[in-house]
Amino acid sequence: MKLIGAFLLFCVLAACDVGVPGGLPSAQTQITDERVLRFMRVVETVEPVAEKECRARTRGVNCNFTIFIDNRADQPPNAFQTLDRQGRPIVAFTLSLIADARNEDELAFVLGHETAHHIAGHISRQQQSAAAAAVVFAGMATLGGADEAAVKRAREIGAQFGARRFSKDFELEADALGTIIAARAGYDPVKGAAFFRRIPDPGDRFLGTHPPNAERIEIVRRTAAAM
Repeated sequence: MKLIGAFLLFCVLAACDVGVPGGLPSAQTQITDERVLRFMRVVETVEPVAEKECRARTRGVNCNFTIFIDNRADQPPNAFQTLDRQGRPIVAFTLSLIADARNEDELAFVLGHETAHHIAGHISRQQQSAAAAAVVFAGMATLGGADEAAVKRAREIGAQFGARRFSKDFELEADALGTIIAARAGYDPVKGAAFFRRIPDPGDRFLGTHPPNAERIEIVRRTAAAM
């Protein structure tokens, strides 16, 4: 165990720090809350598999995942992947998502999905797409005789377009690789992806950030069947 600030945190693996940015109500709550303990078990099992996949599929990439629990009461069920200033991959789960999960398979699939975003380099690829589109849109506006304010706005629109252009593809890529990670960690990713049936369906909107839920369930099913 590792003491950070006034809160007791479980450090389930040497290669995986599990922290709580907002702090759990108390150490005793964390120890006795079966939902959090269940999450810790999943992290302990899935993280080394994700790290192994990361090292096998990448070169020169930091594969030392940091996994946090964000228990702020106003946060909806959510998980996301980002990078710290040193380029270390961070995966965060809200406590409400941990509480909402029906089983360990769902937690394992979500964790596999989020680590897959890092392994696939989605943040850098999204940034590159946004930068390229911003240049194109600004150039078109300049050639069209737009003033400085209009060119700036065109650049912003281009960046938004570029950032979202491949977001659905990235989600499906992460679903597929997340399926592999969860399965290799001993979980059932098809069962884990069942949570897609409980969340609002984003549909197939132009420049939407997520693909339809049915499409995501199907990619999980096909990937698992092919293993």
